[in-house]
Amino acid sequence: MPGLLVLMGSGETSPTMVEVHRAAARARPPGARAVLLDTPYAFQENAADISARARRYFRHSVGLDVELSSGVAGAGWVFSGPGSPTYALRRWLGSGVAGDLRARVRSRQGVTVLASAAACTAGLATVPVYEIYKAGADPHWREGLGLLEPLGLRAVIVPHYDNAEGGTHDTRYCYLGERRLSRMERELPPGAVVLGLDEHTALVVDLEAETAEVAGRGGLTVRRGGAQAVLPAGARVTLAELRGLAEDGARPRAPVTPAAAPRQATLEEAVRSCGRRFDAAAARPDPVAAARAVLDLEAEIARWAADTEEDAGGVEQARELMRLLIGRLGELAATAGPRRLAVPLLALRAELRAQGRYDVADALRAVLLQAGLKVEDTRQGPHRCPASPSRKPETPPEDSG
Repeated sequence: MPGLLVLMGSGETSPTMVEVHRAAARARPPGARAVLLDTPYAFQENAADISARARRYFRHSVGLDVELSSGVAGAGWVFSGPGSPTYALRRWLGSGVAGDLRARVRSRQGVTVLASAAACTAGLATVPVYEIYKAGADPHWREGLGLLEPLGLRAVIVPHYDNAEGGTHDTRYCYLGERRLSRMERELPPGAVVLGLDEHTALVVDLEAETAEVAGRGGLTVRRGGAQAVLPAGARVTLAELRGLAEDGARPRAPVTPAAAPRQATLEEAVRSCGRRFDAAAARPDPVAAARAVLDLEAEIARWAADTEEDAGGVEQARELMRLLIGRLGELAATAGPRRLAVPLLALRAELRAQGRYDVADALRAVLLQAGLKVEDTRQGPHRCPASPSRKPETPPEDSG
């Protein structure tokens, strides 16, 4: 079985990385332990929830049962992801974990998947992103794990390379922005390069074959001394070619022709698409197509619900949009009547109830009632019947004494 080192820029528990994880899981030695290292986020109050969602993601989406652990000894597959790079480093360097991770790469054995904050630790230096971006520390580097040096790469890993959350300010390059990264580059050791991993993008290194592939939505940027080369999704190179890019000051010797790589939508893009479809259906008007857009939006929310990235927030925003669209659907239903909407809305409501999302399911029942269809839940399942005309409650007779 090939030894693999997989580095991810973000999206480690999102639908965009499922195929990368599945391929990496297939490389796990048969019967070997699969371990989730929770160290980077272990200090957070919601650490248990992050672990539960990650384990659920790997079990349901990847087909891999993983155990929670603070060590990697004897594991055939290891994953670590979001949180604080420096918090993880303090504990890994002060224990045997750092040495165990280095030994895995040096011996070309096992599958090691590091994403987001954990990927940030893999190089010869680490971006202390919390301290700089959130606490206002001067730009500086911290010690890294040095996992790439056995591969002949003197490099630092910068995940979230194409981040655009800042809007009015530059949050590229793991929230550093160009000004701070340029300053920090000058402090790197001679010959060191920056390997920038875009969000929802992975660098998959076959340690035995000494090849590297870029997978996902974005690219890998090799940056040094103001010059850079970008390996797009689907690009496959040898480690010798990747070292050549670094040694040549990130100037590509020849164009890299990527293999065909399917581009998966992010949650934000999927939400926008469902919203546009709903608007178009409402304008026709086509209540069934509008209901289908809401159904598809709910399916996207379910697919992305396991995403453990602490700064994402996108799932809750998608839920807010779904509640808004359900309200608008009620307006359409009132004019279209219940018959055309009954089947798709009841299907959506059943799915929501199965997930325990009773608040949204109740909103759908209100939509159907607005359209003239009353739904009552029984032991045999939902029962529907025409809604009675609304009546004011009768006033009880006065006590005649």
